[in-house]
Amino acid sequence: MNALISAHDRLFGAIENLTASWLMPTLARFAFAATLITFFWNSAKTKLGEGIGGLFSPSFGAYAQVFPKQMEAAGYDISNFGAFHTLVVVAGMWAEFILPLLVVIGLATRLSSLAMIGFIVVLTLTDLYGHGAIGVPETLGAWFDGKPDSVIMDQRLLWLVPLVLLVVRGAGPISIDGLLRRSQAVSG
Repeated sequence: MNALISAHDRLFGAIENLTASWLMPTLARFAFAATLITFFWNSAKTKLGEGIGGLFSPSFGAYAQVFPKQMEAAGYDISNFGAFHTLVVVAGMWAEFILPLLVVIGLATRLSSLAMIGFIVVLTLTDLYGHGAIGVPETLGAWFDGKPDSVIMDQRLLWLVPLVLLVVRGAGPISIDGLLRRSQAVSG
């Protein structure tokens, strides 16, 4: 039995040694790219206003997405919103474009992943309290319930796991961060 355990440890120790620096960060970024970048970019596009100025002048729907209860209270009249609201909506829109891109290409990966985690927390709180998902058990879901498809508890956990891994491990060598690190090591 000891020989079997020893063989197991040698085999998987060798696999771990060969892949530890690059496999998990690369898979985390790939999983994020394959499943979430388009989600966030599509969401950001719904917030764009008309024309090139839309990058700084968000759409009507952007306010409804980010400030749902305030929009309802204001009679869906965005003229009742001030510069603060516009700044928050524009910052969120830009974050949905820029942060996922940084994660995928592996640039400032730890910081951009940490910022994405913060963004997902704010998005989740908006869904729960702003859009009323907290009162909808099938949307909220629960862990360990045998139903892995709830929008909040299950999906958001699966969104956060690769990002947490990237915060802890970085982007790995197959990234712009890795390229910059190697370039710096050569020149310095």
